Amino acid sequence: FNSPVIIHLHAFAFMAWVGITLMQTWLAASGNLLMHQRLGVISIAWVILLLILGPLVTIATVQTGRTPFFFQPQHFLIANPVSLLGFAGLFAAALALRRQADWHKRLQVGAFTMLMGPGFGRLLPMPFLPPYAFEIAGLVGLIFPVVGMLRDWRVHGRPHPAWLWSIVVLLAVMLLARVIAFSPAGESIYDLVTSSGV
Repeated sequence: FNSPVIIHLHAFAFMAWVGITLMQTWLAASGNLLMHQRLGVISIAWVILLLILGPLVTIATVQTGRTPFFFQPQHFLIANPVSLLGFAGLFAAALALRRQADWHKRLQVGAFTMLMGPGFGRLLPMPFLPPYAFEIAGLVGLIFPVVGMLRDWRVHGRPHPAWLWSIVVLLAVMLLARVIAFSPAGESIYDLVTSSGV
């Protein structure tokens, strides 16, 4: 409770996103497409809020030396925003394909999977997982696209390509984050954030 206000705002915004996602799923499944569309407009604004709060909290965490010890601070600083961009990309693709329900709903699950790493990070034995704790926590979320693929295989005889796109984005984000984090560019970003108090 003594954490900075930005931490509480971040917690509220991201937990609310879980609620929005569950509500959207329920509305679509129950056939209430009008309310689903109206809440979809709110969800666009909410995604923008997540894209602002996520990096702000990451920067504040690194600047105050509060990065969990099982993460490398420089990697943490880069990987969190890059993961959010992967989430936003899949969300935008789902939005663009909203009239194609087969793509839309699967890409939304893929987007949500991109945000599951921190949740699983609170359930996994993270102190035993360095130096790949960040990736392991994120990869556990793949259980959802994999279950979706198995369901499609059983019902339709083949997995939908949206699942593959979701998995590729998740893996690409993890690889890209690690490459950038330990490159000269990543070092420069880390130095700028930690030395200037930006």
